[in-house]
Amino acid sequence: MAKKLTHVALHVRDLEASLAFYRDYCGLHVAHERPTGKNGARVVWMAAKGQDHRFVIVLLPGGQGREQPPQDFSHIGIAVDSRREVEAIAARAARDGRLAWPVRQEPSPVGTYCGVYDPDGAVVEFSYGQPLGEEDG
Repeated sequence: MAKKLTHVALHVRDLEASLAFYRDYCGLHVAHERPTGKNGARVVWMAAKGQDHRFVIVLLPGGQGREQPPQDFSHIGIAVDSRREVEAIAARAARDGRLAWPVRQEPSPVGTYCGVYDPDGAVVEFSYGQPLGEEDG
């Protein structure tokens, strides 16, 4: 069997805040959840529409948070449908005090992008114009 990228797991300080962020900013939904057996805590898998069995972000309770410095470009990438959507997300993140990187335009294959801090301080990049995430074929 060929190897496939299936998930990334993040320990989070506040599961409910992370669920809201990944739902409201990233458009993800809960694809699976189960109790951890520890004080009613649970593990939650979040996926993009139609991607429940392809790739998920696993949210694990009990994280310490991450204060990512501005020069650290570690991030999770989310593709959106237009430059205008990147701009709207950046404007919302600025209002919410979450903007990590303002809207930037780079040559192909990078395209247009911005960065937004999640509730734990990790960066999620929203991009338009990258060939990643396109259907195989």
